[in-house]
Amino acid sequence: MTGATASPADRPARHAVGIDLGTSHTVVAHVPLDGSALDIALLPIPQRVSSAELQALPLLPSTRYQAAPGELGEAWRAPWPPQGASDEAPAVIGRWARTLGAAVPGRLVASAKSWLSHPGVDRTAPILPWGAGEDVAKVSPLAASSSYLAHVKAAWDAAHPDAPLHQQAVVLTVPASFDEGARALTLEAARLAGLAAVQLLEEPKAAFHDWLVLQDGQLTAQLADSRLVLVVDVGGGTTDLTLIRVEPSPGGPPRLTRTAVGEHLMLGGDNMDLALAHLLEPQFAPPGERLPAARFAQLVQRCRLAKEELLAQGAPESVTVTLLGGGSKLLAQARSAALTRAQVLQCVVEGFLPPARLGDTPARRQGALRGLGLPYPADAAISRHLAQFLARHAGGELPDTVLLNGGVFHAHALAERLTQRLGEWRGGPVRVLHNPHPDWAVARGAAAHGLAQYQEKKPQTPTGKAQTAIKTIVPRIGGGAARSYWLVLPGKAGAPPQGICLLPRGTEEGARLTLTGRRFALQLGQPVRFALLARSQGQAQAGQIAALAGEGWVELPPLATVLPAPEGRAVARVEVQLQACMSEVGVLELRCLDVQDAARSWLLPFAVRGMVASSHPSPLPEGEREGRGQPTQAITLIDRIFGNQTQDVPPKEVRQLRQSLEKTLGARESWALPLLRTLFDALLARAKRRRRSPEHERVWLNLAGWCLRPGLGAELDAWRIAQLWQLYAQGLGHGGEGANWTEWWVLWRRVAAGLDEAQQMQVLEDVAACMQKTVQRNARARWGSYDDMLRLFAAMEAVPWQYRQEMGQWMLARLDRPDEPMHTWWAIGRLAARVPLAANAHRVMPPAAAQEFLDALLAQDWRRNEHAMFAAVQIARMTGERTLDLDDAQRARVLDKLRASGAPERWIALVAQVQELSLEDRQRSLGDSLPPGLVLVG
Repeated sequence: MTGATASPADRPARHAVGIDLGTSHTVVAHVPLDGSALDIALLPIPQRVSSAELQALPLLPSTRYQAAPGELGEAWRAPWPPQGASDEAPAVIGRWARTLGAAVPGRLVASAKSWLSHPGVDRTAPILPWGAGEDVAKVSPLAASSSYLAHVKAAWDAAHPDAPLHQQAVVLTVPASFDEGARALTLEAARLAGLAAVQLLEEPKAAFHDWLVLQDGQLTAQLADSRLVLVVDVGGGTTDLTLIRVEPSPGGPPRLTRTAVGEHLMLGGDNMDLALAHLLEPQFAPPGERLPAARFAQLVQRCRLAKEELLAQGAPESVTVTLLGGGSKLLAQARSAALTRAQVLQCVVEGFLPPARLGDTPARRQGALRGLGLPYPADAAISRHLAQFLARHAGGELPDTVLLNGGVFHAHALAERLTQRLGEWRGGPVRVLHNPHPDWAVARGAAAHGLAQYQEKKPQTPTGKAQTAIKTIVPRIGGGAARSYWLVLPGKAGAPPQGICLLPRGTEEGARLTLTGRRFALQLGQPVRFALLARSQGQAQAGQIAALAGEGWVELPPLATVLPAPEGRAVARVEVQLQACMSEVGVLELRCLDVQDAARSWLLPFAVRGMVASSHPSPLPEGEREGRGQPTQAITLIDRIFGNQTQDVPPKEVRQLRQSLEKTLGARESWALPLLRTLFDALLARAKRRRRSPEHERVWLNLAGWCLRPGLGAELDAWRIAQLWQLYAQGLGHGGEGANWTEWWVLWRRVAAGLDEAQQMQVLEDVAACMQKTVQRNARARWGSYDDMLRLFAAMEAVPWQYRQEMGQWMLARLDRPDEPMHTWWAIGRLAARVPLAANAHRVMPPAAAQEFLDALLAQDWRRNEHAMFAAVQIARMTGERTLDLDDAQRARVLDKLRASGAPERWIALVAQVQELSLEDRQRSLGDSLPPGLVLVG
């Protein structure tokens, strides 16, 4: 049929669109693909600013208000219903959400981008608003981020109905420091919003692209005296540091190469808001007390608004910060305090850019939660983080030019102080590149980048003049991969694990590197797992093998999947080579190439949801795996008991295996982590022979649990846990032996931190059933030690807290019996502890739910019951996270009784201030010592 027009789905892209999905704001810039970068414009984004008013604004606050049913009337449905909202869980996004959240912070989802990069929580679980009550509908960081992008898509499609956003060349920006897990989740958020094909671009590069655009043909002259440019991008949630090398190019624009990026630093405007809230808190709280979590969160939001007003151009000398009361006393309990511009400048400038020397290092993070649930660094001094970055990456040549980006640099004093620090280190002034619009430079630069890429791929266009202009104005910023990527290999006993370099730092986007010199055995039809690390320091070659020693290594989410087996076969084994690539989309890709069939390959996705796989590819021939690098004598001893030999081993020799190993290796408390995992791997390889006798089974369970405790902390532990979990369904081979049941419970307690929620729930249900049978039938030997069942139950930190609350109440009732063991008090303290030893913090029992357990503990005589005293310390321990901490009055009660009872000073300190657990107390909490050098959360 002639004269037919293309359907919307077939139309080519017409615009390059840059989206800055920021912690504080989301901004969209765009430019026609047949135009010039000088034509870049911002997209006005329609949003609610009140219940009665809609406005189209260039900044969309990255906030979401989770309203109560009926709270917003019908206003939440316009300009369009937020993604995931419903009549039962209405929500609003943008300016109005921020306004509502300032009054009711317990319903405000904020800083979703920071949560998206937080590896300490399940980023796909509904945990936001953090610390909200049970009556608030929650969303995941992934869903919140996706809803902002969905709002942007709806705004674009409404303004460009003939060119829907999903068909355009969309560039989405991320912090340069985002790891591959956070990048993969960002892409997933875009996909869920209907944007399946987007490219990721680092925010500092985008900001620099925007500056390049603004030079309008004068770039060579503008950078004539610059050789090393430092981009400092301080946003709402992150500080990004990037170095760009400038090299003159005869007859053309200078050559630009990104040479280094900083590590992930969750430090930005949010931290400044927290600092200001701490500054004003004494004016709102009773003397010597802290504000409750909800009131403090409200104060943080008020301080953010005040900060923005006081740092704006033409700002007043002061603003009034007001906190309203609650319920019927909304106005009667309202209190106000003045915040001056001088206070803000002092707090921000002196607090975040204090004096520092080149080479200074930030303070180490303490083992406690910070801020509003996010793992903010212990040291808020951007100057010290910058000093460390330059000492590591500048190679003795300090930057002569700096570009500052981010809303915080609206404060001239902050920009002046940072450039002053750079000048002090360099011994001379640095040039500051003018950034006229730090709030939307990233979005504009992303659009410019998308246009430049389009023009490079489409050299023949009707607008050749515009093509020439874009190439002149926006030269490509090279540098390739900001980090090197390494596959973890088994290390030798007692030595750091080894890794093989998959992709060297600096590898250009799109370049595919195949490790032709090494083949891997890959199982099809079974889950496979690749443990990966990244490093932004040093140089390496693809295929190079090196010890994973020194600083700067960052653990990435594993690459994990189930590769289909050939039809008709459950499992198949193939030999593959690995191929790595930093894709043009901006994420690491790893493929397995079939050695026998060049046309067959498999792309491995990142396991960003914490997927646990059951096998991993080995780079060693099958026969070499078990014996390579393991202590020969110890393996021989294990093999004599659990190997393939047919001769009988006396039961006494079986029982004495641990003592025999200690004679060879030293006391087991001194066995280092690599040695422990080496021994566990030997035991795992011989697990089929663990049931030869009751003695064999008990010894195997005891040693396996000891060698894998606490179930995480070493490379490939997730794989080991998955292998061990396959034995759970098989149960005991000698279930009539009470001692074997005891070792069974001890094993799963020792490795509990490595089990996920579903696995812990299954263990919890089984152990609870056995505990009930034990106490009902008074048959304590039948299912093993009651104390060990109790300890196992208390170790289930990954299950919802309501289950632990119910079990704690059952334990309290049991404590009315005179024969109940004192360890029950220890278990209660673990169930309601403020700081988890390993699990996600959002599983911690809320303070209100923990109160009944604390009351019961306070009724005990702590001079005679040390277990109850330590349990109270665990429940009243100060974390610095207000949604988890008990109120000041309750902690004061505990402190008074601790002092009156002669408690150790270190226990008093744990309740009085944020402190790390001592080694002795960590062992007491866990129920076992940790491997030397291994530290868990808390």
